[in-house]
Amino acid sequence: MGKPTGFLDYDRKNSTAVEPLERIKNFCEFHTPLSEEERTEQAARCMNCGVPFCQSGMLIGGMASGCPLNNLIPEWNDLLYTNNFEQALHRLQKTNNFPEFTSRVCPSPCEAACTCGLNGNPVSIKENENYIIENAYEKGYIKPNPPKVRTGKKIAIVGSGPSGLAAADQLNKRGHCVTVFERSDRIGGLLMYGIPNMKLEKHVIDRKVNLMKEEGVAFLTCCDVGKDVKAAKLLKEFDSVILCCGASNPRDIKVPGRDANGIYFAVDFLTRTTKSLLDSEFKDNSFISCKNKNVLVIGGGDTGNDCVGSSIRLGAKSVIQLEMMPKLPEKRLDSNPWPEWPKVLKTDYGQEEAIAVYGGDPRIYQTTVKEFIKDDKGNVCKAVCVKLKSQKDEKTGRMMMVEVAGSEYELEVDIVLIAAGFLGTQQYVSKAFNVKLNERTNVLTKAGKYATSAENVFAAGDMHRGQSLVVWAIREGREVAKAVDEHLIGYSNLA
Repeated sequence: MGKPTGFLDYDRKNSTAVEPLERIKNFCEFHTPLSEEERTEQAARCMNCGVPFCQSGMLIGGMASGCPLNNLIPEWNDLLYTNNFEQALHRLQKTNNFPEFTSRVCPSPCEAACTCGLNGNPVSIKENENYIIENAYEKGYIKPNPPKVRTGKKIAIVGSGPSGLAAADQLNKRGHCVTVFERSDRIGGLLMYGIPNMKLEKHVIDRKVNLMKEEGVAFLTCCDVGKDVKAAKLLKEFDSVILCCGASNPRDIKVPGRDANGIYFAVDFLTRTTKSLLDSEFKDNSFISCKNKNVLVIGGGDTGNDCVGSSIRLGAKSVIQLEMMPKLPEKRLDSNPWPEWPKVLKTDYGQEEAIAVYGGDPRIYQTTVKEFIKDDKGNVCKAVCVKLKSQKDEKTGRMMMVEVAGSEYELEVDIVLIAAGFLGTQQYVSKAFNVKLNERTNVLTKAGKYATSAENVFAAGDMHRGQSLVVWAIREGREVAKAVDEHLIGYSNLA
C-alpha cells in the first residue's frame, strides 16, 4: 500500500468531460484525461482493504458486486501510485485481455463495491485502468508477443465480440491456431456496431485486433457461419468450434401499428449510424436520419441512452425516452446496502445532453406504448402511451407493471427506436451446429461448463449466459478457452 492515508488526503477527481452542447457536434470520445501526477494521486486513494470487494465479482441479489474478471485492483492501483507503470500493466493483463475496452464501456461494478465508497466517493478504478493501458500503448510497453511453440490444434471461433476475442486471445497464447469468423464487415461484434463511437472510438478496437493479428490470430469478415459457411465445414477442418454469437435477438413491442414505417430496433439504428460514420462520415446517407424529427426511444437502459445521445448528434428535433419501471431514488435505500449494486438514479451522458439541448430530462417513467398510429403514407406519426403501476399478480405473487385505466395519451413521433433488450441467440447458428437451447433460448450446457450438446462444440458469452456486461463476456471467453484447451490437450495452464 503506497500511501496509507491517501483516501484521506485526496478527494476523488474525475477526468474532465467536454460540455454537452459542444460534444454533441461530433461522435468523438469526450473526456480529457488527468495529468500523470493527478492520476497517481487518484491511485493513492485505494485503501488496499483486507477484503477487497472491488475485485470479488460476487453475485449479490442477482447483480454483480465487484469485478467479474477478478481484476487485481489494489495491486495495480499501488503500482500506479508508485509510478511502476509497466508492472501495473502486467498485473492488469493477468486477468483482463481488453482493459482498453472495459475502461471505456464497463458500468464499473468494481467502483460500486469499493470500500472507500461506503462513506464517501469510491476510488476512480475505471479511469485508473484506462490510464494504465493507454500509457502502456503510448510508451511502447505493448508489443506483439506470438507464441514460440504451436500445438498444431485448430480452433474456429464464430463471433468477434468480447467473448470471442477473449477466447481467441487466450487460445492463441497457448499455441493453438485460432480463426475467428465474423458475419459483419468489421471485427468487434457489438463493441464495433452496438456501442456508439463517443463511448468507444473504433480505432481502439482496430489497434487491439491488429496486435492479435501480429500474434497469429486469423480473422475472416463477411463470413456468416450457418449461412455462407456451413457448420459441417468448420467441424471437419477444425478440432473444436466455439460459438460466441451474442444474444442478438431483439425484444419487440407487439402492439397495433407496429408495422408502420419509421420504427426500428435500437441495434439496427446504432449499427447503421456507426457504419455510415466509419465508411463515409455520413456522406453515403445509409444511416437513419433523425434531423428535425421527433424521436421516441423505448427502453431506459444503456442502449436506450446510447440512442438518445446518437439521435441528438443526428439533429433530432426532440427526444423522449420511455421507461417502464419507476424512477429510482437518488440515494441508496436501507434495503439496498453496500456492497450491493446501488439501485440509484443514474443520469448518463445522453440524458445530460438532452437536458442541455431540450431543457429537460427525456425520461418518462412507468410508461409504455399501447399503439402506434400511421399517417396516410404508412409512416408512424403518433404513439399512444399509457401509464403503468406496480401490482401483485394473484396467481404468481410477483409484482407486475400493469396499465393504469384511463391514463392513455398521445405523443407526436417521427422515429421510434426500440431498446427493450434481447431475447437470446439467433437460432440459425445453433440449428446449424445442432446444439440444444435452454428455455431462455441460450445455448444449453451443464452448470458452470461450456461444452454444448454437440461434440467438439462450445459456447460462451451472451449466447451462453444471455444479455450481459462486456466484463462477463470477457470472463466467459477466458473460461471457455480453458475448457477447450483441457478438451484438446488434457490439461490447461490458462488462468
